[in-house]
Amino acid sequence: MKFGAASLSPVTNHASNYGTYTTEALLLVSSNLHDKPLHLSYGLDAKVLVSRGKMFQSLRRHKQVVPLTFIVSAIRNGNDEHESSVGAYSDDQSLTISKNSRQVDDTAKEVVASSLYPREDHSQHAQILGNHGNLLDKLKAIHMHALAMEQWNASRIKQCHRQHAMSAANLIHYLALRSLDVDQIKDELSSVGLLNLETINPYVIASLSAGIQMLENLKSTSLDGSDKDIASDKSEFTISMMTNKANSNRDLLIGPLQDERTHIMVTVGGEALSNETFINDVLKKGATIIRINCAHDDPSVWSEIIRRVKMSSQMLEKPCRILMDLAGPKLRTGKMKPGPCVMKISPKKNAYGNMITPAHVWVSQKGASPPPPHVSPDAVMYVDGQDFLTNLEIGDAIRFSDARGKQRSLRISKKFPVFNGVGFMADCTKTCYVQNGTELYTKGSKKRAAFGCVVDVPPTETFVRLRVGDLLVITRDSSNEELTSSMAGTPRVTCSSGYLFDSVKPGEPIAFDDGKIWGVIKGTSISEIVVSITHAGPRGTKLGPEKSINIPDSKIQYEGLTSKDIIDLDFVGSHADIVGISFVRNVNDIVLLQQELEKRKLEHLGVVLKIETKDGLKNLAIMILEAMKLPNPLGVMIARGDLAVECGWELMADIQEQILSICGAAHVPVIWATQVLESLVKTGVPTRAEITDVACGRRASCIMLNKGKHILEAIATLDTILKSSSTKVRAEVKPLVLSNHLS
Repeated sequence: MKFGAASLSPVTNHASNYGTYTTEALLLVSSNLHDKPLHLSYGLDAKVLVSRGKMFQSLRRHKQVVPLTFIVSAIRNGNDEHESSVGAYSDDQSLTISKNSRQVDDTAKEVVASSLYPREDHSQHAQILGNHGNLLDKLKAIHMHALAMEQWNASRIKQCHRQHAMSAANLIHYLALRSLDVDQIKDELSSVGLLNLETINPYVIASLSAGIQMLENLKSTSLDGSDKDIASDKSEFTISMMTNKANSNRDLLIGPLQDERTHIMVTVGGEALSNETFINDVLKKGATIIRINCAHDDPSVWSEIIRRVKMSSQMLEKPCRILMDLAGPKLRTGKMKPGPCVMKISPKKNAYGNMITPAHVWVSQKGASPPPPHVSPDAVMYVDGQDFLTNLEIGDAIRFSDARGKQRSLRISKKFPVFNGVGFMADCTKTCYVQNGTELYTKGSKKRAAFGCVVDVPPTETFVRLRVGDLLVITRDSSNEELTSSMAGTPRVTCSSGYLFDSVKPGEPIAFDDGKIWGVIKGTSISEIVVSITHAGPRGTKLGPEKSINIPDSKIQYEGLTSKDIIDLDFVGSHADIVGISFVRNVNDIVLLQQELEKRKLEHLGVVLKIETKDGLKNLAIMILEAMKLPNPLGVMIARGDLAVECGWELMADIQEQILSICGAAHVPVIWATQVLESLVKTGVPTRAEITDVACGRRASCIMLNKGKHILEAIATLDTILKSSSTKVRAEVKPLVLSNHLS
């Protein structure tokens, strides 16, 4: 036999919510949100126990169907000993009772629970509840059930830091509520205009107490003194107290709200350093948190980004916090051999191949500042040759022979003063390929003497293009050049993580780049994995370096914090305000994090748990309770990229709601991340779905944007949407004019 979760009716299978039992029982209550059950027990005040005990004994004498107005209590005998009754499911799914009266030394082992009296006639269940069940009694039972769960987990709550104790208790109350099927009582409460059980997560007990009190006030006759209302006393936690606690936790982690709108977080990488004013512009547009991903770049780049953020924040008098994500044990494609240092410049053409607009090329001296923010060139060309640039004027034509030997020219259209020199905007009317060492000269010269030389052309992007039906070989590292004749010419990528090669099996699905490419593993060896591509774009999809790899069905044994994470944590602790912990899966990962934080005495460093896996989602509540043992400000990020691949796209909407609900109950701020306004960031034009996604994200404490070409426009758009919500701006709708005749 196994213990079952006490509930108004079973919650594990919603198709049988009205399933019933014919036997009375007392149950240990557990939460189905994690592996180990959170058993409940609650020792009530003696005067409550006496009044409830009479009803309990009466129910035990009658083996009949009774309404769902049940008891949650502990029965004490005259010697103040604990009389325990434990119910369990038998093989036929009926409920049985085993009674055990004995003295218990540990008060945490008081056995308490709910008695269930359903019946086999499913069709009559709702009617029976309507005839016999009293709404007030049902609400009291839920109230007592939540308090019982709190008492049983008193030791767990006591282990939490005092800063988190109130929130931990409310999370326990929420889990108790979630362990019950309360669909029917929700409808009944709604029908009388009272509580909405979907919105009380941040203040469960206070809301239940208020609802009970309101129902008591509606009763036409006074209650008998022996049946005193359990919520008549002042609740320990009030709604305002809980709301203030949630706001306080948010402010400690990410700072107070500005203009009463959700915070905006922006991811910044090393490429931002090429523009002196970029970070300043990001803060001006409305960003309040800058995110740095430790999976990319190095401490020297991170230090410069942080220096610029702090300088811009001080100059603009706009507070801005730094969040640094530890890379975690994420599987990624490895680096690829760099491509040739050549740059393609192409004008825009119509369907007939005729030029519509020329390509705009920024030309400036080597080492000079990047183009001004209001200039958006199609290409940037740095030139070694101060005299050559000094003599350039608007209207001049720069001539050169491109990488193919084609004669091409650029015509200067604008001139800009920039830091460390001068910059020009030039128009290119024909496609050309420019490489390092390309010689430039001006039109009108008597001879083709080289006046300037192109330098610092970046290497081209390296990738493999995959189509449905292609084979892809994943190797441990790029040094493995052993190719069998049958695999010669097959696209190859690397992955340095040994976890991948040690855990996967043929037949398992595998995804790349946040699910843009899918395949099935066909074969494995110590150093190679062969994948058959099953999903890609119609024209193929590019797979480049440092792209994610997911194997949803494989039980890969990751380590909680990698050796790189532990090294990076030293830097993060001394430079950042918040650390993001990637791929947390269970309590063991949190315990390891606690040890590293305590070792470094980082009690003020904010901690964000990134939920990216099935295990992380399943264990979220218990991980939050474990993290609450530390005084550190705590938050959760909904990392929807990996999470969608791991759990399935079709479940993402429900998963988001579940995480928001759990974190709301725990008073933990939530960061809404991944692909927010992605089309706008990359192309400059948002989709309708992206705008509504942002509207949903307003319920979170912070919304995160990833980097892209049009990130400044995306920040401004997001800021406008969030401000319209905080200032109650609404779209104009023509009012309805009532008339007694048709016009």
